[in-house]
Amino acid sequence: MNNQVQEHNSTIDRGIMCRICGGNVQEFIDLGRQPLSDAFLTPAEIADEFFYRLRVGVCESCSMVQQLDEVPRERMFHAAYPYVSAGSVRMREHFASTAREFLDTELTGQDPFIVEIGSNDGSMLGTVHAAGVRHLGVEPCSGVADVARAAGIRVRSDFFEESVGAEIAAEHGRAEVVFAANTMCHIPYLDSIFRGIDALLASDGVFVFEDPYLGDVVDKVSFDQIYDEHFYLFSATSVAAMARRFDFELVDVRRLPVHGGEVRYTIARAGARTPSAAVAELVADERTRGLAELPTLRKFAAEVDQICRDLERTLVELRAGGMHVVGYGATAKSATVINYAGIGPELVTCVFDSTPAKTGRQMPGSHIPVVPAAGFADYEADCAVLFAWNHAEEILAKEQAFAERGGRWLLYVPNVRLV
Repeated sequence: MNNQVQEHNSTIDRGIMCRICGGNVQEFIDLGRQPLSDAFLTPAEIADEFFYRLRVGVCESCSMVQQLDEVPRERMFHAAYPYVSAGSVRMREHFASTAREFLDTELTGQDPFIVEIGSNDGSMLGTVHAAGVRHLGVEPCSGVADVARAAGIRVRSDFFEESVGAEIAAEHGRAEVVFAANTMCHIPYLDSIFRGIDALLASDGVFVFEDPYLGDVVDKVSFDQIYDEHFYLFSATSVAAMARRFDFELVDVRRLPVHGGEVRYTIARAGARTPSAAVAELVADERTRGLAELPTLRKFAAEVDQICRDLERTLVELRAGGMHVVGYGATAKSATVINYAGIGPELVTCVFDSTPAKTGRQMPGSHIPVVPAAGFADYEADCAVLFAWNHAEEILAKEQAFAERGGRWLLYVPNVRLV
């Protein structure tokens, strides 16, 4: 790792303004020079590769954890965006279950309407569509939006913001539910989002979103959840403060096991619904543990540095011992750990992945080749770094033959270990 990066983690930046409340943001970790996490390039494209500085701080006023440098949204979310929700069986089941819950609770009136911000390939809205309920996805990445359209799902190709929310309401009427999964944390301009939701949401409707939870990231030291697309790391405390700022109220929270640990936040207009006990309980827990306080977050930063040192050392030792090491899962978050820990093709020869848009290309920044996951079973590797650790149960069950022939999995969350 770069010594300058390690030294910078101990410094405090002042004068950085919170994107939510305008308060002072103090930096607690600098993950250095990073590429776009989903920019899987061909050799001919490498010369023009985009890099940015990945720094994160916490607001002293509202507790919002946020990046200090913004990557233009068009660089991250575009026609060739490679992530598809349906790529994981577990996520397909999760979104189908989410849709059924909405159908049983919020979408029971006459001609209900649901809007999903960042609808991706329609994994959630597909169940709503099958039930005959009015719906609309708002998805700026035309490639995945077309996948949803091919399944009969209504999609508007656009970035959701204030004007879009007002236009949808004018054309389709108000929505009983506005939903977003792994999307709100991507959007720096949440003031415009809330104004758009204000224009779109019915008076007794709910805005529901789920994203990686700061508490899980800190507990598991899952620092690779920090990358260009994850501008915010939410907590119940920061979401409650954000909602109040825009005349909304956090009325429910639910811990979710997906993607390494998330929280589903339910927000309603101020005074429209009675908050559940779960909100006060999670806020109190965060206060007790000092989740958004600098000592806690600086301890997390020190643990990140230790993990990266351990991972690099372990890979060097494995290679020196003659072991052939590969990676499994060309995830967006793997860009953070690979580039911060200084992992290149000399340590990990290739990364296996099942996404066609990624295979045949190279990992962002490190330029490790990405190859089809279908070849993993017959590939002669001694060890595989599990970059898609949040899908460990699904992957290890699928790739049992690797372990049966003596292969070892190398994990780094919450610590570096061979299994």
